[in-house]
Amino acid sequence: MPPVETSVPIRRRLFIGAAAAALVATPLGLNTFARAQAGRTKPSDLPVEGRLPSLAGATGWINTAPLTPADLRGKVVLVQFWTYTCINWLRAHPYVRAWADKYKDRGLVVVGVHTPEFAFEKDIENVQRAVHDMKIGYPVAIDSDYAIWRAFENQYWPAFYVVDAQGRIRHHQFGEGGYEQSEAVIQRLLDEAGARGATYDAASVVGRGAEAAADWANLKSPENYVGHERTDNFSSPGGAAVGKSRNYTIPARLPLNHWALSGAWTMEDDLVALNAAEGRITYRFHARDLHLVMGSLGRPIRFRVKIDGAPPRADHGADIDAEGWGIVQEPRLHQLVRQSGSIGERTFEIEFADAGVRAYAFTFG
Repeated sequence: MPPVETSVPIRRRLFIGAAAAALVATPLGLNTFARAQAGRTKPSDLPVEGRLPSLAGATGWINTAPLTPADLRGKVVLVQFWTYTCINWLRAHPYVRAWADKYKDRGLVVVGVHTPEFAFEKDIENVQRAVHDMKIGYPVAIDSDYAIWRAFENQYWPAFYVVDAQGRIRHHQFGEGGYEQSEAVIQRLLDEAGARGATYDAASVVGRGAEAAADWANLKSPENYVGHERTDNFSSPGGAAVGKSRNYTIPARLPLNHWALSGAWTMEDDLVALNAAEGRITYRFHARDLHLVMGSLGRPIRFRVKIDGAPPRADHGADIDAEGWGIVQEPRLHQLVRQSGSIGERTFEIEFADAGVRAYAFTFG
């Protein structure tokens, strides 16, 4: 199990490891799902962690009219904080989607609170596109001003809060994992609320593409932003020239988890922007999957990925072909590598045909 990444309110959180589990554990303890199946876990065993805060700070809603705590009274509610480019949320989302489908007729309401990390995630059209592409049918509150985030005193993507029919928060989960426990809590609170046809079998969950579970045993590359404010291990000779265009080069050797630029780029606090054609980003990584959050200025731009100097072939991700070709336009997470064989240190390279690309963060799985 990988270590937990230290987080601040605008920092994504990795899978919750053993050290952090103690901080977020409820009295349900271990083997929760088995206990729930046997009917021995009672709703009264769950602590009351507070009441469902107001949702009035939403700047908009998708898939519903505005909701209030009063509207949700009598329902079991799963409030989940997300932002659409977050790989940790993407890997948790198949579970949320499965729970929403399985329990909607038994009284569960899932409310997704979309709180943006990057500026482009405040654009309602980008969020609507993500909701459509990810087949999200449950209500989504647009929290672009962080009002709901602050009302919950939340700090993480993803974060789950399970609310009973009386409007009381009875369980939370920060980061990936804890799915059996969260589903068991949902089941028990539905039972408490008098749901008909409740069963204690687990929902069937299949994650595909970027939503597939990480290969934790081979994950040795942490998330890394490429903007100056939060990047690590930038290795182009001469360092970064923040806020102005500069021609960068790639060193002869990159150590593990170091990266570099080639070509004319401008490094800002939260992104790098390509100013001329044929710019490259190179990254030395160790993971099954490599993703890059990126977009362009309104027009499609062709790019090509290589691994260790060659086309990826069977190791290509969902957003490129076997020869490494792909197109970037709308800002989102792009899965560029999914290795199919043994995992080791590899050198990733992406070259863009034209100027206008904006890159934000690398994530791995």
